[in-house]
Amino acid sequence: MKRIDVVGAVIVKDGRVLCAQRAHKGTLGGMWEFPGGKVDTGETREAALVREIVEELDCDVKVGELIVTTVHAYDFAEITLTTYYCDLLGSEPRLLEHADSRWLFPKELQELDWAPADIPAVEKIVEQLGPRG
Repeated sequence: MKRIDVVGAVIVKDGRVLCAQRAHKGTLGGMWEFPGGKVDTGETREAALVREIVEELDCDVKVGELIVTTVHAYDFAEITLTTYYCDLLGSEPRLLEHADSRWLFPKELQELDWAPADIPAVEKIVEQLGPRG
């Protein structure tokens, strides 16, 4: 089975977490995720995350603490997803690839239809940040 190493940014601002909805067409269409993407050969996960956020959200982030690494077998590939807390640097995110985005309190995260690989990170965030809001 094909293996893909991906990273996700958990951007927290004013106690809320940025959630991004995948484009409706394509793999996992319409599901929610933490923005990010594939790690290129020879690239660190942190560098990949900074690059992907510029590509997807047209903004810069500072990569912080690792949250969790999850392995999930989809029918198209085995995904290893590593999520990190990130801080925004400067401008607000602007959607370039996603269908929608929301800033949610941790207690609201579980209301969304998450991509399966992201669910362990959602659970960890609620546990670490508390329900708030």
